[in-house]
Amino acid sequence: MALVGCVAALGLVRPVAVATPGGGVSGTVLAKGTSTGKLEVRTLDGRTDVTFRTITVEPGGSTGWHTHRGPLVAVVKSGTLTRTLDDCSVQETPAGSSFIEPSGVGHRHIGRNLGTEPVVLWVTYLLPEGSELSDDAEAVDCGAEGWPAPPAHR
Repeated sequence: MALVGCVAALGLVRPVAVATPGGGVSGTVLAKGTSTGKLEVRTLDGRTDVTFRTITVEPGGSTGWHTHRGPLVAVVKSGTLTRTLDDCSVQETPAGSSFIEPSGVGHRHIGRNLGTEPVVLWVTYLLPEGSELSDDAEAVDCGAEGWPAPPAHR
């Protein structure tokens, strides 16, 4: 009797919709990078401009010391980017890797291409509405680590 009741109840239950294949949509992966650890991104309160940009740093080139008013997420598409941070620590990020640059004047940094091929970055900026992509910053004297203050250019 219980079996008959269950079978009857199944007849009254609507079938659950299953996913349907899409159509007329295509996509291209522009870059993929894997982080070395957990990535956490937080934006400031208020409206946020989201900008996606390709940046090329030629061999011997640098971004100049700068900061950002909001965080950015970057993927190194090719080459190796060498960044010096505000505390004079140096981070090398090779192609296929990703990183986050936090916002604020306490996070000034410079990116350099010390290699022989162009560094190509694909960067997503999450900035307060109307902000510049970056702000020039005073150079940090990291001369003891072999990083004298460079000329400012981005």
